[in-house]
Amino acid sequence: MSVHIMVFDSGIGGTTVLEQIQALIPNADYSYFMDNAFLPYGAQTSQTIIQRLLGLLHFIDTHALHVDILVIACNTASTSALDVIRHYTSIEVVGVVPAIKPACAISNTKHIGLLATPATTKSKYTETLILTHSQGTKVSLYASTKLVEIAETLFHSKKLLKAEFNEAMAELAIADDIDVLVLGCTHFPLLAHAINNYYDKRVKLIDSGRAIANRVSSIITTQQLNLVTDKKKPLHYYATAPISHQQLSVELVTLIDQIPHGNY
Repeated sequence: MSVHIMVFDSGIGGTTVLEQIQALIPNADYSYFMDNAFLPYGAQTSQTIIQRLLGLLHFIDTHALHVDILVIACNTASTSALDVIRHYTSIEVVGVVPAIKPACAISNTKHIGLLATPATTKSKYTETLILTHSQGTKVSLYASTKLVEIAETLFHSKKLLKAEFNEAMAELAIADDIDVLVLGCTHFPLLAHAINNYYDKRVKLIDSGRAIANRVSSIITTQQLNLVTDKKKPLHYYATAPISHQQLSVELVTLIDQIPHGNY
């Protein structure tokens, strides 16, 4: 049995991270879990997100999925719940956080933007990340859940809702002197081409996908996890709600019915 890597997100955005990991580690077994019943996570409370992730751990255990590495491919979930969740599992958990440090390092104007969900921009983790790594660079925060919805539609229908996209970007009013924009939601790389065109390619876009893939590879090496070159299982999708414009074969599951609620 090869190493099993599960990638989790509120929707389809985490596939941008999944692709980076698969490209670097082609011989692993993969599954992708989307909690689309609660999409977008950026509109949820930290308590709710923690509860959903505890439900995910329960699902993995009760179905004996033998996950070796769990990638929380959601900036909102990672900044809200990562430290808590690690206390409840022996699975290696890898989170995704905004690429503030590398963005600040490459900015010429010393003014970068973080484009994320409201929950990520308001989180204490993000605040600490900026204080630690801004290196004298100004970091402006921009929040949108509408772009998450537009990215979901683009993935499933292969069509960009251009008018809605332009309206959402205009409402953000990103400062003219920003030369690096951190895509602090894994949905947003799906819109990278559209964002590049919107700014006439004058703003450099940066995300955490490659760094996460490198982190997963490092864990596999350090723990000497088994990578099998044959008998590789097909990618398995799980979802918590039906998918409109369905182009994926997914297993619908219930996450949290058996999980007691509490304060974490």
